[in-house]
Amino acid sequence: MDKWSVRPPAVAGMFYPLDGKALMRQVVELIERAKPKKIRGSLKALISPHAGYPYSGLTAAFGYKLLEGKKIDSVVIISPSHHEYFDGVSVYPGTSYITPLGEVNIDLELRREILENDGILKATIQGHIEEHAIEVQLPFLQIVLEDFKFLPIVIGNQTKEHCYKVGDLIGKVLKDRNALVIASTDLSHYHPYDVALELDKVAIDDIKNFDYEKLLKDIDEQNTEACGGGPAATAMIAAKKLGANKAEILHSCNSGDITGEKGGVVGYVSAALFKSV
Repeated sequence: MDKWSVRPPAVAGMFYPLDGKALMRQVVELIERAKPKKIRGSLKALISPHAGYPYSGLTAAFGYKLLEGKKIDSVVIISPSHHEYFDGVSVYPGTSYITPLGEVNIDLELRREILENDGILKATIQGHIEEHAIEVQLPFLQIVLEDFKFLPIVIGNQTKEHCYKVGDLIGKVLKDRNALVIASTDLSHYHPYDVALELDKVAIDDIKNFDYEKLLKDIDEQNTEACGGGPAATAMIAAKKLGANKAEILHSCNSGDITGEKGGVVGYVSAALFKSV
């Protein structure tokens, strides 16, 4: 295959440590610190932030803590595209992503089935090469899951149509699989602290209420912000199709809570979507 068969790390040494041992120590420490609410039911999806680990790593760890001791065969990670705009949805065409903790193989069979089912998804490197939003999820998964394959999906144009079609499709192809969906998103960007809290509360409430239609509407009407709002809604749609009927907010904060600098902050949330018992 071409040079992008194996996708190298793009943000190692920036968003998280370049050294594998240092990265493992940091992720393990974050997961040990995380104390999420107990989920009583079958976990179908997570919503997870994607900033540098010093900022959003603990919030992310609240979700990944729920995966400890679980066996999951395949993980679908849905991301926005921060670096390039394209109209459509991109599935990575290569064989693996690499992090400082090693190689993570693409689920080739799952990719084949998804691509056969709907023309909206294309196998292309668009949105993948420089994108951090998928990459930063992988070290957490490498630590908490012993063995898994994954499918990275980048939504270029986060239209309602794309979200509904892709969410329905993911729910369909994962129906008989031991799989998990992860949406990668941060919340509001660079507003004063108090303004950010108000904006983020809207998105957090929409997620808590499992209302993906309102989430997309609130983003469209600028009542809230989420760079991965489309992926979050897509994951919610897929999770519902997989039987999820409840959402739990596990942790939320913003960069001002971490750094003390509150003039312009970025918001983070971790949430679980599950079928309650």
